[in-house]
This record gives sequence, structure tokens and C-alpha cells, in this order.
Amino acid sequence: MTQEYSRRVGERLRAIRRQKRLSLQEVEAASTQEFKASVLGAYERGERAISVPRLQRLARFYNVPVDQLLPADAGPSFGLSPADESVIDLTERPSRREGDPMTIDLTKLDALSGPESEMLGRYLTMIQVQRQDFNGRVLTIRSNDRQALAAILGTGIEGAAPRLDALGLSYRP
Repeated sequence: MTQEYSRRVGERLRAIRRQKRLSLQEVEAASTQEFKASVLGAYERGERAISVPRLQRLARFYNVPVDQLLPADAGPSFGLSPADESVIDLTERPSRREGDPMTIDLTKLDALSGPESEMLGRYLTMIQVQRQDFNGRVLTIRSNDRQALAAILGTGIEGAAPRLDALGLSYRP
């Protein structure tokens, strides 16, 4: 592993830990000392390489897919300068529509069981991966995700929010 790649891995590790709002010491304590603050700090600074099994355990601890702890592969640049690459955006960003947001309390999702909750969990994990959002507490459903969510819940779009309420998954601040 090159020094540059180790640094980029470390940046991803730090970003996920910060999204979880955890300090290095809190990770050490919550992991019952499996991930020592000093070692995790060395991983995050790119001073130390992390093994694949340890990376898997850290992903499980953070409750994120393991590939999210790795930096995106930049791929070949095809002769473009870094300045040219920064203006190319291949991601399509959907426009935001008006309407009341639906926010799901992810902490309550684990208490549900059955095929509906499994499909819902997989779908919400996919949204988290797309958004790189792993705070693990709540997830706001955007208007373009409502139709798929309604299909999973077996309702029309207008019935999705009441169904989330009935399942006890609607987030109430």
C-alpha cells in the first residue's frame, strides 16, 4: 500500500468516525479496547496500514459497508489535468421538490422483523451509501426516493408516511 493511499484510507476512516460523532477515545471505550485510540489515530493519519480483517471489524463496529471505509478509486485520468478533472461531474443530482420531508428513525428499524423490514433496511442502507451518510440515527427520504419506499411498504406515495408512523419508524425530534 502506498503512502498516498494509506493517507486517503485514513481520511475515509476519520470522516466516518466523525459522522458517527465519536472521538478516538470513545471508539476505544465502546469497542472494549479493540480499537486503541493511538492505533486508530495512526490509521487515520496514514502512518499505519490497516489489515483487511481489521478493516472488516471496524466497518462492523461503525455499522457501515466495508467498502465505505476505502477511498473511491480515482481510476485513469485519460490525460486530463487535475484542474480539468475537477470540473467534470458524472453524477446526476436530482432536483429537490417541495413537500414535507419524511425522516426515518434508523435506531428503531433494528427492532422490526420480517421481510418488509429487511427490504426496507437494505433500501435505506443503499441510500446511505449513495449519500455517504452514516450518522446511523436518522435518514431523511428525499422526494425522488418516495416511490420506491412506498413500493417497499406496499402503499401509494401518499400512504408511505402513515405506514412509517404505524411501524413506529417516523422520526419525531
